[in-house]
Amino acid sequence: MDFNHVPVLYEECISNLNIKPEGVYVDGTLGGGGHAQGIGSRLGKDGLLIGIDRDMDAIDAAAERLAALTCRKALMHDNYANIKDVLHSLGISGIDGALLDLGVSSFQLDNGERGFSYMQDAPLDMRMNQEDDFTAYDIVNGYDKKQLSDVIRKYGEEKWASRISSFIVKARQQQAIKTTGQLVDIIKAAIPASARRDGPHPAKRTFQAIRIEVNSELEQLAQAVDAFCDVLLPGGRLCIITFHSLEDRIVKEAFTRRLNPCTCPKELPVCVCGKVADVAKVTGKPVTAGEMELEENPRARSAKLRVIEKKR
Repeated sequence: MDFNHVPVLYEECISNLNIKPEGVYVDGTLGGGGHAQGIGSRLGKDGLLIGIDRDMDAIDAAAERLAALTCRKALMHDNYANIKDVLHSLGISGIDGALLDLGVSSFQLDNGERGFSYMQDAPLDMRMNQEDDFTAYDIVNGYDKKQLSDVIRKYGEEKWASRISSFIVKARQQQAIKTTGQLVDIIKAAIPASARRDGPHPAKRTFQAIRIEVNSELEQLAQAVDAFCDVLLPGGRLCIITFHSLEDRIVKEAFTRRLNPCTCPKELPVCVCGKVADVAKVTGKPVTAGEMELEENPRARSAKLRVIEKKR
């Protein structure tokens, strides 16, 4: 299995992490290990690289890719949202930096049988953790019209959500919808031809929405940002790459709450709650890919990197 895709915003992540050779660093979305390899190659023999992924295929592929690193390594089959439990299991109280590269990995998209891609016909799956029971099939065939419409509108920001959900419900009354190809055809039929001429693939937003719902991608993100900030050591940095507005909004708002923790009513002239920020902003506007990277890696077009630092 080929996990060797080019990591998005690679140089920007590595430089913003301010890697110390003896430090402890976490790649919470290990994937094929591209970013992790960059981090690990800058660590000395006493440094520790912790890689976390929900996908066991990713863990296996990354283990192979990172085998030559001379630093200490711990690859964990888990969800990055459980960072405190992961660190506790390793006997670690604090880290010097962490990276989260959100969304679906290139490998998962390219591996047709996993059902993430609207470009390849495959069973409706979309599970990042293949040990989970809940799949895209369960959503497409089990959710009622309103549930489907809400998911597609909320997580896909799809203006044709209601019409698409109607077409799905009507189609499955004839026979179960089992494959991505069937679903793509239904979506294409639901969206008027005039609306399909411009913009991205007509199924892109709906597939994104179903994938997010299957994997509960957004539900734990805000809490995860706080958890990672909690475990950063003084001077430690958290780098987060988002790929769509929903993720970016959650990260931006979570950072803002951490940067401005005061809970006093606005009409009070001075703060009396006593809550002060324990982090500082590193990036003002999010960092985006340059022209050279965009030419080599179109996936980077929607990527945004935000960085925060624990106060010293």
